[in-house]
Amino acid sequence: QVQLVESGGGLVQAGDSLRLSCAASGGSLSTYGMGWFRQAPGKEREFVVGITSGGDIKAPDSVKGRFTISRDNAKNTGSLQMNSLKLEDSAVYYCAAATRGSWSRRAEYYDYWGQGTQVTVSS
Repeated sequence: QVQLVESGGGLVQAGDSLRLSCAASGGSLSTYGMGWFRQAPGKEREFVVGITSGGDIKAPDSVKGRFTISRDNAKNTGSLQMNSLKLEDSAVYYCAAATRGSWSRRAEYYDYWGQGTQVTVSS
């Protein structure tokens, strides 16, 4: 059973950067697709960015150019680099892993989830 643990969240000001990490245990992420999602209060969980096991990345226009996903299979970790943060980026951020090796905007595609880390952007 793969377990995912996110870290790196916090309180930052608009325009700042933040790097989130996702550490996996109980299995290797090397063949898994990975995704980052976020959920703000009162809103549905939203796809942020995804990466396949082969390293192909999908980022929606809302974060393209600001957010970058990466993975380090040797360390069994994933990361989300967030630059030029905006107030609307405030949310709990979750990493997820999919045994099928790709990414999806749909949360149900993923088999494993972390517990989430809070990101708060202030003005």
